[in-house]
Amino acid sequence: MKLLLRFFGWIFAVGTVVFLVAVAGAAGMFWHFSKDLPDYSTLQAYEPPVMTRVHASNGALLAEYARERRLFLPIQAVPKLVKNAFIAAEDKSFYEHGGLDFQGIARATLFMVQNYGTGKRPQGASTITQQVAKNFLLTPEATFQRKIKEALLALKIERTYSKDKILELYLNEIFLGLNAYGIAAASLLYFDKSVHELTPAEAAYLAALPKGPNNYHPFRRRDEAIARRNYVLDRMMEDGYLKREDGEKAKKEPLAVTPRPTGAHIFAAEYFAEEVRRDLNDRFGEQKLYEGGLSVRTTLDPKLQVIARKALVDGLVRFDETQGYRGAVAKVDIAGDWGPKVADVKALSDVAPWRLAVVLEANDQSARIGLQPGREPSGAVSKERLIGIVPIEGVKWAKPTTGPDRYRAPSKVGQVLSSGDVVYVELVDKDAGKYRLRQVPEISGALVVMDPWTGRVLALAGGFSFDQSQFNRATQALRQPGSSFKPFVYAAALDNGYTPSTIVMDAPIEIDQGPGSGVWKPENYSRKYYGPQTLRFGLEQSRNVMTVRLAQDVGMPLIAEYAKRFGVYDDLPQYLSFALGAGETTVMRMVTAYSMFANGGKRIKPTLIDRIQDRYGRTVFKHDTRECKACEAAKWQNQPEPAMTDRREQVIDPMTAYQVTSLMEGVVQRGTATVMREVGKPIAGKTGTTNDEKDVWFIGFSPSLTVGAYMGYDKPRHITGGASGGHTAAPMVRDFFKAALADTPAVPFRVPAGIKLIRIDAKSGTRLAAGSGGGLLEAFKPGTAPPDSYSIISTTEGGDPNRSFFSVSPDADRAVQRGNGLY
Repeated sequence: MKLLLRFFGWIFAVGTVVFLVAVAGAAGMFWHFSKDLPDYSTLQAYEPPVMTRVHASNGALLAEYARERRLFLPIQAVPKLVKNAFIAAEDKSFYEHGGLDFQGIARATLFMVQNYGTGKRPQGASTITQQVAKNFLLTPEATFQRKIKEALLALKIERTYSKDKILELYLNEIFLGLNAYGIAAASLLYFDKSVHELTPAEAAYLAALPKGPNNYHPFRRRDEAIARRNYVLDRMMEDGYLKREDGEKAKKEPLAVTPRPTGAHIFAAEYFAEEVRRDLNDRFGEQKLYEGGLSVRTTLDPKLQVIARKALVDGLVRFDETQGYRGAVAKVDIAGDWGPKVADVKALSDVAPWRLAVVLEANDQSARIGLQPGREPSGAVSKERLIGIVPIEGVKWAKPTTGPDRYRAPSKVGQVLSSGDVVYVELVDKDAGKYRLRQVPEISGALVVMDPWTGRVLALAGGFSFDQSQFNRATQALRQPGSSFKPFVYAAALDNGYTPSTIVMDAPIEIDQGPGSGVWKPENYSRKYYGPQTLRFGLEQSRNVMTVRLAQDVGMPLIAEYAKRFGVYDDLPQYLSFALGAGETTVMRMVTAYSMFANGGKRIKPTLIDRIQDRYGRTVFKHDTRECKACEAAKWQNQPEPAMTDRREQVIDPMTAYQVTSLMEGVVQRGTATVMREVGKPIAGKTGTTNDEKDVWFIGFSPSLTVGAYMGYDKPRHITGGASGGHTAAPMVRDFFKAALADTPAVPFRVPAGIKLIRIDAKSGTRLAAGSGGGLLEAFKPGTAPPDSYSIISTTEGGDPNRSFFSVSPDADRAVQRGNGLY
């Protein structure tokens, strides 16, 4: 008995020692790993990287920018279905334990012992709290030391934060594949819907992903993905989160994952979205752009954007097709299944409704084509093979650019297409399956649409295809505006003593440019001269020599100041050739400058962004800086309607702005842009054609929209085929206005107070007698009425050379400039 008691006493003593040593060891280990634990209190102020979302003016999603695609969702906004799915899948006793699941740890330990050496992956026993500790504060390395730190942090986190806070952190941080972080982003990327719209099957699939998104990829490992989803549904049923009949029904549903596109979400808006991205990066920096969770409301009008892109593309293609057919995009062997071969040819993704197709056979009257097959979400080539026909009418434009038949319209389809050619086509007759041959144009250009009263850019097309070239020709391409710069020369003149009926000589002129520089002989585009003419005639018909005479009399320093004031150039060289648009500027700058004519001379700044809010909804930028103190009234007490205080600078006299607008209306009605009359609404504007026809322009505006477009090769060279601003660029703007203004009334330009409308003779600029017919109404400022009679004073020796600009013989055919006089 004594021996037994002594034995138990020895056992107790040993056990006590072992226990004390274990406690001491645990305490020591606890102290060792606790002394360098990360500061878990940072979780309280944690701001996860959140994607920036960009919206059009109507609220439609335009683009998203992020390194980690995440939308932060407060726990109060997370549906119970989603919370329950993740708890059932990851930590069923989440709301009961204190940070560690000891039963789970014992179960995982037993599994590891039983399967030691078999190569089976150990079971996980981490709670949601432990995963928060690992994801936020530790590295993902699978070591014993990291697991100890993870457990210690989990205990501390549980004592500091509520269960809902811990779950909120977890659901917004967890990686769920497809570059989606958090449930809100994953719901959009996998199913293109918000978390509130998820079905039980969809919620269960998302809850299955934290174990390993690649292991349960919806396309590459579809069977494993469905099995894991159904496992989560079983757990939800067992834990009482889902009724048995609902769960069994959900298990029978297919895994209908429809990946959401991650580029620009509005068709044809890629250039606009990229320009906004650059702006945000310049304002806030890269980190704020990709992680700051900004909410950006842009100025984009999706309807006008589609119209703008179509107008530009149609104009580029229309001209390019006159230059002939340059051949197929690629050549493939059509033996066997041609689908995968054509699918591998890179197609531009933003040229719909164009599609790539391969010519299967071609004869005299038609060609049979096979359309490029699409790809399944998994990346596999679709099994569908669509066939179409390109009739002879669809290739009539495709004149060869070389050889004996150069620029001769083909009479047979086989002259243009042959088997194996990969080409772009466009459907023209759906019922008959007929297509038209297309080709990507060599020439490029840009088109910008602006609200002239605010500077809001409503649409922007920076080229034919963003997929082909991300260079934005609307904002980045510096091109010569040619004659479209002339309105600023005329504005300077009208602001400084000239009237629309002032007579200027349209005759050849030679300008001595100084020692060693030779003589400059500017010419009119038509090489014709019409003698004494009004300023109106000079701008309407775009007379170069009249503009040069005007610029010399007004002075290039003043014109340079006007160019800077309107924002066309920052520092215009003071050479007379620059009065004809020899400097380089952008479409955006030109459209902004013309908008100041349209709005009565008020300075505006172009913007693609209306408002920017941070992740908390605070406004950090807004374009409209007008003040409205009366808008802050607590309630209405019969006070007057609030008025906005407009402190914008007046760039030019409103009357001058209207006079220039009236002159440019004449450009449309009688001048170089008569093609714009087809719009059928009041339009003012000016054409531009540079030397050697390297660039062609048209900038025009209605009372509500300003639109500018140019066309030219990226590497400037002569545009063949008699290109000019009126015949090549203006039709693009015409097409835009016809579509954009189709449902709007014809509103005339507003005449500012003080302007006198007087009927004059269009040729002489003199006032017409009351009751006489003909002539035109001209706008005059007070005190500048036109004369009643027309006379030209000839310069004589000893005359005042400063007046000689107005004193030119009507039959003079050459004027040589010496000093300030014309002789």
